[in-house]
Amino acid sequence: MVKIVLEKLVKKFGSQLAVDGIDLEIDDKEFFVLLGPSGCGKTTTLNMVAGLEPITSGNIYFNGAVVNDIPPEKRDVAMVFQSYALYPQMNAFDNIAFPLKIRKLSASEIKSRVEKTADMLHIRPLLKKKPHEMSGGERQRVALARATVREPKAFLMDEPLSNIDAKLRVYMRAELIRLQKDLQITTIYVTHDQVEAMSMADRVAIMNQGKVAQVADSMTIFNHPADSFVGGFVGTPPMNFFDAEFAKKGQQAFLQTSNFSLKLDPDVARLVEEKAPGSELTIGARPQDIAVSTKRTSDEDFETEVYAVEPLGTETVVDLRIDDRILKAVTSHTFESKLTEKVWASLDKKRMHLFNRPDGKAIL
Repeated sequence: MVKIVLEKLVKKFGSQLAVDGIDLEIDDKEFFVLLGPSGCGKTTTLNMVAGLEPITSGNIYFNGAVVNDIPPEKRDVAMVFQSYALYPQMNAFDNIAFPLKIRKLSASEIKSRVEKTADMLHIRPLLKKKPHEMSGGERQRVALARATVREPKAFLMDEPLSNIDAKLRVYMRAELIRLQKDLQITTIYVTHDQVEAMSMADRVAIMNQGKVAQVADSMTIFNHPADSFVGGFVGTPPMNFFDAEFAKKGQQAFLQTSNFSLKLDPDVARLVEEKAPGSELTIGARPQDIAVSTKRTSDEDFETEVYAVEPLGTETVVDLRIDDRILKAVTSHTFESKLTEKVWASLDKKRMHLFNRPDGKAIL
C-alpha cells in the first residue's frame, strides 16, 4: 500500500494557473476525496498523481520516494473514470482480465482473479456480456473490477458515479465504501458532488481556484468551515449569508445587518474584536438553523415573506424573500404557509458562523 504526499504542487497550462502550490498528505489505506466546483483543479491534481499530466513544479511522493518522472504504467495505480473506458469489442471478462494479460499472468491465475473480483462486485452474470449489453451501473462495476483485479497500490477515481442514475448512485456509494475498506487500498476520489464527498470520505480536501481551502473530516468541514467559500459550498440547501457590522452600545456588543440586530456574548465580542478589527463581517446561517414562525418571539426576529415552499416529505424547505434576495430555511414537514404570507424568521446564534468579510476567513 502507499502513502501519497503532494508538496507545493503547481500546474500551469500556458499562462493559466490550474493548480496553485498545494500541499496534501493522503495516508496509507485512506479514502481521500478532492471536492470542489468545476475548474477548481481537482481532476488536474489527480492526473498529476497518476502521471497522466506532467507537473510544472513541486513534488509527488509515494511512500517517501519522488515519482515525478516515473511513467503512469510504473506507478502501480489504477484509475476509474467517469466514462467507464471499457473496450467495446471485449466482453466483461476480457475487459477485467486485460491488465492481467498485459502482465503475462497464467490463464488459470487470470481466471481465478477475475472470478474472485466479479464475485466481490456481484457481476459474475455479466462476464460474457459486452459493454453495449449492460446498463450504466453494470458498466461502472466492470470498470471497478478491472481496477480492482490488479491489486494496485492506489485507486484514483475521477467522478466514477456521475453517469449513473440517482437511485443507483446511493447504493454504489455504499459499495465503494465497503470495497475500499475491505481491500485497504489508498484511494483518491474526485467529485463535485458534496453528498458523495461527505458520505464516503475519511477526509475531504475542498479545492477552489487551484488552492486547497480546507482539509478535514466531513463533520468538521460542515460544522467548522474555514472560510465563507467552504461554508457556502458544503451543505444542502446552501448556507445563507448576511453582511453585518460589529457595533457597541456601552458594554453590549451587536452584529447589525440591514434587517436585524443580534446581541453578542462578551466572549464572542472579544473574539470578533481580535480577529476582525475592521468590523466588516459576514454572518453565515445554515437553513437548518433558521426558525420560521407566524408570530414574533423576540426583538432579534426579522420579518420576511414566503416566496416558495418545497415539501420534501421528512422536512420542508421554505424560501423566504427579504428585500431583493431569497433565504432558505428548513422546517418541520408539518409546517404550512401560503405564498406571500408575512412570517418571522430568527437565527440560532449558537449555531451561526462568522466570517471576516474582506478575506472570508472564519472567526468562530
